[in-house]
Amino acid sequence: MQLSELTAITSVDGRYHSKTKQFGHIFSEYGLIKNRLLVECKWLIHLSQTKGIEEVNQLSEKDIDWIMAIYDNFTPAEAQKVKDIEATTNHDVKAVEYYIKKQLEAHPVLSQIKEFVHFACTSEDINNLSYALILKEARDHVFIPTIQGIINQLSDMAMAYADIPMMAKTHGQPASPTTMGKEMANVVYRLKYQLNQLSHITLFGKLNGAVGNFNAHYSAYPELDWPQISEDFISELGLTFHPFTTQIEPHDFIAELCHNMIRLNTIQLDLARDIWGYISTGYFTQKTVAGEIGSSTMPHKVNPIDFENAEGNLGLSNATLNHLAEKLPVSRWQRDLTDSTVLRALGAAFGHCAIAWASLKKGLSKLAINEKILSQDLDNNWELLAEPIQTVMRRYGIENPYEKLKELTRGQKVNQQQMQQFIQGLDIPDDAKTRLLKMTPANYLGNAKDQAKRF
Repeated sequence: MQLSELTAITSVDGRYHSKTKQFGHIFSEYGLIKNRLLVECKWLIHLSQTKGIEEVNQLSEKDIDWIMAIYDNFTPAEAQKVKDIEATTNHDVKAVEYYIKKQLEAHPVLSQIKEFVHFACTSEDINNLSYALILKEARDHVFIPTIQGIINQLSDMAMAYADIPMMAKTHGQPASPTTMGKEMANVVYRLKYQLNQLSHITLFGKLNGAVGNFNAHYSAYPELDWPQISEDFISELGLTFHPFTTQIEPHDFIAELCHNMIRLNTIQLDLARDIWGYISTGYFTQKTVAGEIGSSTMPHKVNPIDFENAEGNLGLSNATLNHLAEKLPVSRWQRDLTDSTVLRALGAAFGHCAIAWASLKKGLSKLAINEKILSQDLDNNWELLAEPIQTVMRRYGIENPYEKLKELTRGQKVNQQQMQQFIQGLDIPDDAKTRLLKMTPANYLGNAKDQAKRF
């Protein structure tokens, strides 16, 4: 059966392909092969520019351009040629090496140095750098811009709703008022902090041979400073040299990145659930879209499906990211292949992120605040003023203020008249009494409005 969005096994490449195709050239098998090709080509060029390796001719700019054209012109059709070689070698990295050598054979000068392709490298030298480059591109060009877009969206909502009072709920019960904008600002701050952490994670790489000691390198050129040569090369790739490894780069930075993404996802999951609740209570309505159906049997429904989709996919993403973070830094002795197996799930983990982010952005764009319901909720809960009243009573030395307000309000509704009668009977200064009498659930907001506008 032909592979398509309808026949794909997972929803990442099937049902939600339109939301994940931005990752196609990054996390796909084609993307991995192309990055391996890049590392191999650049390593050959780097060797040619290293003093002391006379066997590799000092390449001209045209020669270097010719080598890099192998990478620049690499298409999925060319990747299939690599896969065809792999069918014989049963080794994916070796297939890339053979592919490059075959390309070099067409060039009279470069064909003479083809055996320096993959020189002194173990497969993991190529793989770890390739995955680091994949994660660098995904982080810098997809993760950060997408999450920043959500932050911008929430920042706009924080400003727009900064002055709109809302009854908060702690433990699901009526609690001191806030504003809807302030609640959005809370999420903005959390996301901004974690996004900053993500942008500063160091992406490590290694190129030091079979067990991390440059054994093969020194056997051929014992007089060269191989750690420095390796560090210079890795820096050219935009990565950070890892000086102490076994055969594999230990993947701690990937675990760090996965954990950071889990935190970003969890914050968004928390938001999705809260918005779902606000829709349920009527604080938000959802703009209808022509042609959409909310329920197959109940025509009136406009379900919060975008937030439910986001929650579900964030959970799937976090489950996979957590396994990656726990598994990747663990290897038997100097090397086993379990890391290679699970690294191929990076695309699935981040694919579910992409689905969730797209759903969240869509859901947020469809929200319309219902100030009437927000106002009614506040006006029906005058007992919320028990907190400020008993706090003022404490200031002026009235005994048992908490207990007196508890007797008045706990477990029962209190209206405006009852609260103001209670205030009138307090033995406190007139200005304090006047201030309390002017207080309503809708204006008892602390500095919520100012906090919401900070962004």
